Amino acid sequence: MEKVLLKNLGREGAHTVDSYLSGGGYEALRKALGMEPEDIIQMVKDSGLRGRGGAGFPTGLKWSFIPKDAPEKYLCCNADEGEPGTFKDRGIMEYDPHLLLEGMAIASYAIGAHKAYIYIRGEFLFAARRLQEAILEAYEKGFLGENILGTGFSLDIYVHRGFGAYICGEETALLESIEGYRGQPRKKPPFPALSGLYGKPTVINNVETLACLPAIVNRGAEWFASIGPEKSPGPKIFGVSGHVERPGLYELPMGTPLREIVYEHAGGIREGRRLKAVIPGGVSAPLLTESELHTPMDFDSLAKIGSMLGSGGVIVMDETTCMVKTAYIIMRFFSHESCGKCTPCREGTTWLKKIVERIEHGRGVPGDVELLESLCDNIFGRTFCPLGDGAVMALRGVLKNFREEFQYHIEHKRCMV
Repeated sequence: MEKVLLKNLGREGAHTVDSYLSGGGYEALRKALGMEPEDIIQMVKDSGLRGRGGAGFPTGLKWSFIPKDAPEKYLCCNADEGEPGTFKDRGIMEYDPHLLLEGMAIASYAIGAHKAYIYIRGEFLFAARRLQEAILEAYEKGFLGENILGTGFSLDIYVHRGFGAYICGEETALLESIEGYRGQPRKKPPFPALSGLYGKPTVINNVETLACLPAIVNRGAEWFASIGPEKSPGPKIFGVSGHVERPGLYELPMGTPLREIVYEHAGGIREGRRLKAVIPGGVSAPLLTESELHTPMDFDSLAKIGSMLGSGGVIVMDETTCMVKTAYIIMRFFSHESCGKCTPCREGTTWLKKIVERIEHGRGVPGDVELLESLCDNIFGRTFCPLGDGAVMALRGVLKNFREEFQYHIEHKRCMV
């Protein structure tokens, strides 16, 4: 497939505005500014673009919820990317930042926003510097600021660094953080489209989502919709890590089978070992086994088998992996990152971690597996935001496929592998 989102990765100086312009950069913005905003929104709807941050909500539909007559609106780019196993957005921000800025400018024009924020994960210092440099270059060239390209449209973009809180990847916690408050999710409704940043109508899109926009404007909705499955079209970046020969970023059509990603593009399992499990979309996505590798990597296909595409962070594990230890590492993460706002998540993830930890360290007792399942039932669907549900889905996936390893740990006080 022709690269769209990663076409500039690996090219020397690709992060600079001159390099971006030499490859046709900002032509989509010039074209978009000559269109009516509602026509751009309709084009994005027709393209079938769904949010690449995990939820997969139709992007054009999200934009259409913004009140047209609101005097002040905002665009927020979610660049927090705190899900373990996920690094797709980082590649764009570090090596092709102008692609993101052009997408943000198109989106801002379409919804009528004149101020936009990039909320970036605090650990991404290099990416934040690259973005800030790119923003300055874009101002100098007239692609940001007052009267962009002489069209009368104005836009300012700001980089806002977080401080490593995973919960701020949740869109309303992100808004709280930008406003200077503790990063905790808000009650919905009202939804951000009506009352978001500073109480104003706000669109929140992921980095990869916004990076798709220049190609859609340049090449048309039909072209984008022709890539991949009908209900989940377009290119998708998969970040493959773990026990493979060639970990890295791979841009492929949405719906590419998981087996093809692991064995053809990522080179297969390292050292000739057998595959044991794959997490298809960051650690909150229930893992899959060898028998499920035929599954197309798109939102609907993965949902049908009880998992999810999430962020497209593919974590591959070979036969040497202890699944109890894997579950402990994941539960430790969710417990640590719970914001503490609601009891089921604050207390529930802590107890999930404690029980899996004692099983892993040879202190498990009969009934612990059943206790974990009971805790999962009491957490799922009862939390203020999806963090607790993500922890439960991850653990349920491990228990469903590798329950015998947990029982072995309890009985023999050691790993099966």
